[in-house]
Amino acid sequence: MSDVMTKPPSDKLNKDKVLEWLLAHPDFLNQHPELFDVMTPPQEKQGKGIADFQYYMVKRLKADRDEVLQSAQEIVETSRMNMSNQSRIHTAVLMVLEAYSFEDFIRTITMDITSVLGVDIISLLVEAEEDFIPHINVSGVRLLPAGSTQHLMGDSAVLLEDGIIGVEDVYGGGAKLVASQAILRLNLSGGMPSVLVAFGSRDPNMFVAGQGTDLICFLGRVLERCFALWLDLPPKI
Repeated sequence: MSDVMTKPPSDKLNKDKVLEWLLAHPDFLNQHPELFDVMTPPQEKQGKGIADFQYYMVKRLKADRDEVLQSAQEIVETSRMNMSNQSRIHTAVLMVLEAYSFEDFIRTITMDITSVLGVDIISLLVEAEEDFIPHINVSGVRLLPAGSTQHLMGDSAVLLEDGIIGVEDVYGGGAKLVASQAILRLNLSGGMPSVLVAFGSRDPNMFVAGQGTDLICFLGRVLERCFALWLDLPPKI
């Protein structure tokens, strides 16, 4: 018996073994199509100055696939965000409806639902010619000079702005925190002055022009009806 120990066969892979294994398993790439994302197809040599269109077509298909996957991911993320925003609005509406007095109703709008909606400050603004607001005489309400609503909103029901510095008349001492805002116009009956609800955020991209406003408008319609009930206002015609 030889005293020389025999080395075990090497298990190290090389291109010949890989090729041999793939030839023995011809369905491997069909079972693992994700490999095509990282593999480079051979570029056929057609001669000097002649392009291999098949190579570029495969490359373009990979790029198109990556673009489709990115778009799909963005749609999923947008849907998740919309569901989250919808849940926030629903929670805020329930809190507003549970107010036990008009003062608590105002406090719920200007303080309690702030964190629920993920904003930093909410201001309830009433346009008045004097220092007196008809039907409203509670803390948490800020006065605006006559004509301010038209100046801020024009004819819009909702104003969305990003990358701004908040206005002190709207947000008081918290104005410097505001980098984006949504301002919602409430339509009240009974000779009530113009009423606005301003949502301010330190995130400059939280409110951006062109965003959907269905949810915030729904909240506005709920607030209009609550104001009408608390102040015993006549129904809107």
